[in-house]
Amino acid sequence: MQEQSTGKQQGLGLLSSSLRRNDAGGDDDIARLGVPGWILVYKLKMGSILRDWQGFHQFPAATQSKLVELFAKLKEQGVNKMTILVMGKGGVGKSSTVNSLLGERAVNVSSFQSESFRPVMVSRDRAGFTLNIIDTPGLVEGGYVNYQALELIKRFLLNKTINVLLYVDRLDAYRVDDLDKQIISAITDSFGKEIWNKSLLVLTHAQLCPPDDLSYDVFCARRSEAVLKTIRMGAQIRKRDFEVVHNDVKCTSISMDSAIPVGLVENSGRCNKNENDEKILPNGDAWIPSMVKEIVGIATNGKKSLLVDEKLVNGSESNDRGKIFIPLILGVQWLLVKWIQREIKKDIVKGGKYI
Repeated sequence: MQEQSTGKQQGLGLLSSSLRRNDAGGDDDIARLGVPGWILVYKLKMGSILRDWQGFHQFPAATQSKLVELFAKLKEQGVNKMTILVMGKGGVGKSSTVNSLLGERAVNVSSFQSESFRPVMVSRDRAGFTLNIIDTPGLVEGGYVNYQALELIKRFLLNKTINVLLYVDRLDAYRVDDLDKQIISAITDSFGKEIWNKSLLVLTHAQLCPPDDLSYDVFCARRSEAVLKTIRMGAQIRKRDFEVVHNDVKCTSISMDSAIPVGLVENSGRCNKNENDEKILPNGDAWIPSMVKEIVGIATNGKKSLLVDEKLVNGSESNDRGKIFIPLILGVQWLLVKWIQREIKKDIVKGGKYI
């Protein structure tokens, strides 16, 4: 018994040292370590090793205070765990945003290497509250939607519940095109329109000087509006799909554009700071607590979180593939029966003539 306990401790020590190098090392690092099988089973069940949120203490005191208040509101509503899915094109700052929200380098970021081709879930715990953030590969390959990456993401998410989707793009991109619409359509086809009920549009590289003498707020509003309209078009969402209930009265005046909030992000180390040492945007907003506030608002907006089950992963087509032919088969059977009945009647009539 003592030898087994010692073995577990040694395995955990090796696993801990591996995870300190990089959360994204994940399954490959563990396999190389040759740790006991029970650790592998635990990891497969949990999807990620749960660690104390050490990066939380790297935030300025003012940010820590705001985050504690926001997480306390979640726990008051019985929410002790939140899972965030991060998606978007490659090179828009998904991984950097994950690291910024955690206050630590949890996933690899490199400007000179291709993105990881597999999703990574990072789990952190603080005072009984668990935060899971899932970083994903870029959704574009060679100028086209990477459907293989989407399938990989879906299968990684099997049996997980997504509370918030962060759809990431860049603020300093000055146009949207048909590829953006195709990406939105692909996400919608994979996860359903309902995923946009739990989404936040994240625009990175937000510390910029707007062109054409526009004010910062006006430029941000125009860029946000352009991306939100692309989401509406790509997801084929009508206004009534985003009806809200206020004081037991259904309100249809709200537009889908205003239903999806927008968060601005600046991950650079050169980001300006306020007197509390918090990273701020050109409009003076401390963006990390502002972002977390939006995330908490989405997690508690009353809309159903997305459970990624077998049906969603495999699609209903595999089970219902033959159902589209049922009416045709029944029609053919009916015609065949009618033909047989007519032939029998003809034989009876002919037989009667010779009696």
